[in-house]
Amino acid sequence: MQLIDLEVTRQYLGVLLQGLRLTVLLAIIVLLLSLALAIPVAVARMSRNPLVRIPIDAYVELMRTTPLILQLIYIYYVLPGFGIKLDPLTAGIIGLTLHYTAYIGEVYRSGIDAIPRGQHHAAAALGMTSLLAFRRIILPQALRIVTPALGNYFITIFKDTALTSVMTVQELMFTGEIISARTYQYFPIYTLILLIYFAIGYPSAQFVRYLERATSRGEKLR
Repeated sequence: MQLIDLEVTRQYLGVLLQGLRLTVLLAIIVLLLSLALAIPVAVARMSRNPLVRIPIDAYVELMRTTPLILQLIYIYYVLPGFGIKLDPLTAGIIGLTLHYTAYIGEVYRSGIDAIPRGQHHAAAALGMTSLLAFRRIILPQALRIVTPALGNYFITIFKDTALTSVMTVQELMFTGEIISARTYQYFPIYTLILLIYFAIGYPSAQFVRYLERATSRGEKLR
């Protein structure tokens, strides 16, 4: 038996690739938003002010202790009952971003904690404000430390975009579900989807391994 029905492949590959484009776009948008929003989340988690720290702690723990698919369902199907109605793509972006901002914020926090306190003292001795020292000295070093972990999160986000199919976002997985439901060609369609995910995910994983090796050797990444 052929792994892929060539006729089915020729007929539906183009449609699946359209879904893949939305998948990649969704993953990039969520990653960029999460990378940016996670910085203030990490800083707030380290704040000594309980009015700042406690609400962010609650948000992070909520995101980390509840299933992502439940969070997506809640945003898209439950919030309209409170007058907040979002289109599927917007709801998917918000849900994934909220989820991964919490996780990436923890990655940033671990990277910041890894910077020796002497770096902070040296910046203060040079007359830098705390904000300037954080922007010019602490954050760049922390980002270098956590770069491999951030690469892994891109792969995870890329895969988890499939969960937005429950919200009818027409990314790769939902597109495959529609085609297979119409044609009953479950084996060739889902096998093709698997191979497409692998074709994107495997090179990305290899690049992350390169980042890990380069970072551990202290090489300058090019």
